[in-house]
Amino acid sequence: MVFGWSLSLCAGLVNVVAYQALGTYVSHVTGSTTAIGLRIEGFHKGRHDFEPLGDATAIVCSFLFGAFLCGLLIDKNQVHLGGKSFYGLALVGNGLLLVLAVLFAPRSQKASASLTAVACGLQNAMCTSHFGAVVRTTHVTGTITDVGSTLGRMSMSFLRNGCRRSRMNVLERAEVGVDARKLLVLGPMWLSFLLGTVLGAYTSAQMKVYALLLPAGFTISVGLSYMLFRQKFKQFFKNHLQDSLKRDLREVDRKLSRSQRYLGELRNANHSSRNLEASPKVLEDASAAPDLDALDVEFEHILDTIQQVDADLGDLRSTHPSPSRRAEVSAASDSNTTSVSV
Repeated sequence: MVFGWSLSLCAGLVNVVAYQALGTYVSHVTGSTTAIGLRIEGFHKGRHDFEPLGDATAIVCSFLFGAFLCGLLIDKNQVHLGGKSFYGLALVGNGLLLVLAVLFAPRSQKASASLTAVACGLQNAMCTSHFGAVVRTTHVTGTITDVGSTLGRMSMSFLRNGCRRSRMNVLERAEVGVDARKLLVLGPMWLSFLLGTVLGAYTSAQMKVYALLLPAGFTISVGLSYMLFRQKFKQFFKNHLQDSLKRDLREVDRKLSRSQRYLGELRNANHSSRNLEASPKVLEDASAAPDLDALDVEFEHILDTIQQVDADLGDLRSTHPSPSRRAEVSAASDSNTTSVSV
């Protein structure tokens, strides 16, 4: 999440600097696409808008080309640091494109704007989903839309249950939890972009187009660090995922055992209550029925843990461990799964 927020801050800075120094927005293509439509309409009415049409088309195509380059380097739409995707190369390329934009600015602002748009397209396609939320780091229209719709769903869930979370069933609480995680990603993402625009306004006033060197230096530094320590990152994340998976499996085993005990107590209580000739001692035991609310909460925790196990397994598969390591992980998983089944 911090990685995404940092990229969003850089994009906000880049967009403001490009607008003030180069005269166009480059981190999104909604306005440029609209401009293409307006220029085409103007052409049929006798206005010769060939140059503005070319500028708008160049920005759209440049952004598209940057996203295309990202597709060549990164094969998944969700971040898997330490995997086989070339995140380091993409970050270094992003920074170098911004450096080239600074070098071209005195000679051709149009070429500089196009290079900046390529960098934004490359960055925007690097990470497009996290925690189930659609993530765009170079513009915030979709972010604000998702924040609003997510808040609406959460509000409706609370209103249906009298604004009391305790009245929600397991599924509703799980859905609210997922939406809360999305907000944890999207809310700070918008704030990071806003902070980037503020920093961009101040730095652009002092440094002009050279302010682009600040995000360029950041992305190049992070990209080179990732490339140099990629194997260590990969091993660290792999070990972390394996430990997390084993811990979650043990947690599922413990919670299932406790739930099984609750269900056994409930079955015995129901059986005793149907026996009209039961002794006072049995009736007394039957009156001490297990807490069904506690059982409901327990199953909610089990559901959350199983979802986390599923996510860990997906991340673990993406790292492509060696055959010997894969056999070791498989044996550990089989052992824990056997204990859960029992």
